[in-house]
Amino acid sequence: MNGFPVGILGTGKYSPERRLTNQELETMVDTNDEWIVTRTGIRERRIAAPHEATSDLAYEASLKALAAAGITADQLDLIIVATVTPDMFCPSTACIVQEKLGAKNAAAFDLSAACSGFIYGLANASGFIATGTYRYVLVVGADTLSRITDYTDRNTCVLFGDGAGAVVLGRVPEGRGFRSFKLGSDGSGADLLCIPGGGSRLPATETTVAEGRHFLNMNGRDVFKFAVRIMGSAAEEALAMAGLSKEDIDLLIPHQANIRIIQSALERLNLPEDKCMINVDRYGNMSAASIPVALAEADEQGRLKEGDRLVMVGFGGGLTWGASVLVW
Repeated sequence: MNGFPVGILGTGKYSPERRLTNQELETMVDTNDEWIVTRTGIRERRIAAPHEATSDLAYEASLKALAAAGITADQLDLIIVATVTPDMFCPSTACIVQEKLGAKNAAAFDLSAACSGFIYGLANASGFIATGTYRYVLVVGADTLSRITDYTDRNTCVLFGDGAGAVVLGRVPEGRGFRSFKLGSDGSGADLLCIPGGGSRLPATETTVAEGRHFLNMNGRDVFKFAVRIMGSAAEEALAMAGLSKEDIDLLIPHQANIRIIQSALERLNLPEDKCMINVDRYGNMSAASIPVALAEADEQGRLKEGDRLVMVGFGGGLTWGASVLVW
C-alpha cells in the first residue's frame, strides 16, 4: 500500500442482551436444534430490543473502539457505517452516530455492500488516511437483521442476528497495518440475496407489505456455492497482492455466515481451526457486523499479537466480496 502506513488503533463491539436460541425457534417454525447446528453451526443469535436501532448498536461499539484507540470523538475526521439496515433511508446512520458521539469535526456517510460492507469500509478509510486527507477514521459494521427477517420462513430466520463492531483507523509504524485489499462484485447475482421492497423499484404499499417484500429473500443453495468458492479465492488474491502465502497467515477472521463455509475456506487455505476466529455459534450471521465483532473478540481474548498477519474475508449480497491482509 502506498502513502502513510494505516492500521487499526482500537476495536469495539456491542451485542444486544436478548438471546434467541435454537430451542426458542423450534416453537416458532418447523425446525430443530440438531438441524440448525448441523447445517449452520449456529446455536443462538442476539436480537435488538424494541427501542434499539442500528445507530444505537453502532454508537455503543464506537465508544469502545474510541476508548481502546485512546482518542476522543472530536478527533475523528470521518465516520463510515457499513449497514443494510439503516435507521432510515435518509439521513445516513453515520450522521446519527456522529451526533450521538459528539464527533463535531467528522464527515459521515453510510456504505452498502451487505456482509462485505466492513471490508469495503476499511478500504475506503485506509485510502483517506494513506493519502494524508484524514488522520482518524471510525469504521463501523452494524446491522439489525431481525427487523428484516421473516420469522415464518424457517430457511432464513435461523440464520440472522443483530450486532455492531467498530474500529478506529490511523497511522501506524512502518511495517505494520494494511498490506492489501481485494474487493469484488457480481451484479448478475443481485436477486440471490435481496430485500425486494421499500426502494424506488417497489416502494412500500399495502401489497408489498402483505406479500412480504420487505423481508430478506435468499436463494440459499446458490449463495452457499458462491460463498464456498469466493471466500478462499478472495483470501488467496489478497495474500498474493501483499506478497504473502497461505503459510504466512497467523489468524483468519472470516464472515460468520455458516460453519461449513468457514470450514471450506480453512481447507482451501490449509489452515487449522485454531488459526481461525469462529463465533458463528453465538451470534449467527450479523451481516456487516460479523467481521468487526469477531475481530474485537479476538482482540479481547489476546489472540492478536504485534506483528501477526491477519486475513479478513467476507461475502454478501450484491453479490459482493472483500478480503484484506493486515499486519497487527
